[in-house]
Amino acid sequence: MPDRILGARLSGEELRAEAAARSRAGLERRRESFLVSARPILHTSVAASLAWLAATELLGHPSPFFAPVAAVITLGLSLGQRRRRAVEMAFGVALGILVADMLVFLIGTGTWQIGVVTALAMGAALLLGGGPLLVSQAATSAVLVTTIQVPDDGISLARFLDALVGGTIALAVATLVLPVDPVRVVRRTVEPVLARLALALDGVADAIERRDEEAAESAIVTARSISLAVPREALAAARDSTRLTLRQRHNRERVERQGEIVAALELAVNNVRVVARGVRRALELGDATPARLTVALRLLADAARALEDDDDEVARRSALRAAEEANAVLGETGNMSALHIVGQVRSTAVDLMRAAGVEHSEAVSGVRGSPG
Repeated sequence: MPDRILGARLSGEELRAEAAARSRAGLERRRESFLVSARPILHTSVAASLAWLAATELLGHPSPFFAPVAAVITLGLSLGQRRRRAVEMAFGVALGILVADMLVFLIGTGTWQIGVVTALAMGAALLLGGGPLLVSQAATSAVLVTTIQVPDDGISLARFLDALVGGTIALAVATLVLPVDPVRVVRRTVEPVLARLALALDGVADAIERRDEEAAESAIVTARSISLAVPREALAAARDSTRLTLRQRHNRERVERQGEIVAALELAVNNVRVVARGVRRALELGDATPARLTVALRLLADAARALEDDDDEVARRSALRAAEEANAVLGETGNMSALHIVGQVRSTAVDLMRAAGVEHSEAVSGVRGSPG
């Protein structure tokens, strides 16, 4: 009985410790989320205030509702989207308001009028060559005019000008007044890719170590889930920023360095997917998978985590050690499955060394020349 009581007490303490750890982790995630969002929040609040001020003081409009609204919508894009799309947002708002103002004056408001105005605003945006964002924002603005800010004094350009002022000020605030660090934007999108890459590599290593086909299948799923779409979009936005913003031009080389990292990671992800499938095939056939392959894969995972921590030197060393372990397998077996995995490990090591700043020729020479 005392042993049972002690066991229950320990179990309760473990549950409380786990709950406390989860609570701390949740608070930390919320804090990080707030810090990431702080700059966009500041951008939006400053742009909305300046848009109202400009429309009231410079244009003399008493209630420029659409000026701060256009500013908020323009800056509503998530961090990393391209500047061209932000311009589309700003112009789409203004275009929808202009079209709606003219149509409401001609046909009035009501159920069917809302449908007509929305359709014609979207059609006008398409005819002007707008993309999906411009078209959708034109429709949204048209609905606002016909339901909330119904024009009652004839056709007026006031709302159109308010929206243009709001969108222009929003772009100016984001570009000139409080510019985002383009390198940090890209880095923030690359880090989750590296984390999942390390997870996939550890999964493949576990599959070999346990001779577990299900673990290999799980590693394949993890590897396939890795996408470079967001980093590519962030990279395009960062390049736009360094071209269009005088204050950011000194960051061009740093941004291009991030471009090299993204390109190298794309190759690494593809190679890891091939490794995972090769391991599953080897296990299905019952082929030998030397223990050194497990070590090599875990070292590649260490290299990915080092890159996530921005520690290029540790990443280089880990990738080279992974190549050494893989090369040693060449002298241990002639098994085709194992040799296939060795080839992919070596290729991934080259990719991760490239992401760590090593020149391609030097990375290839290092991997080939590693003892083994």
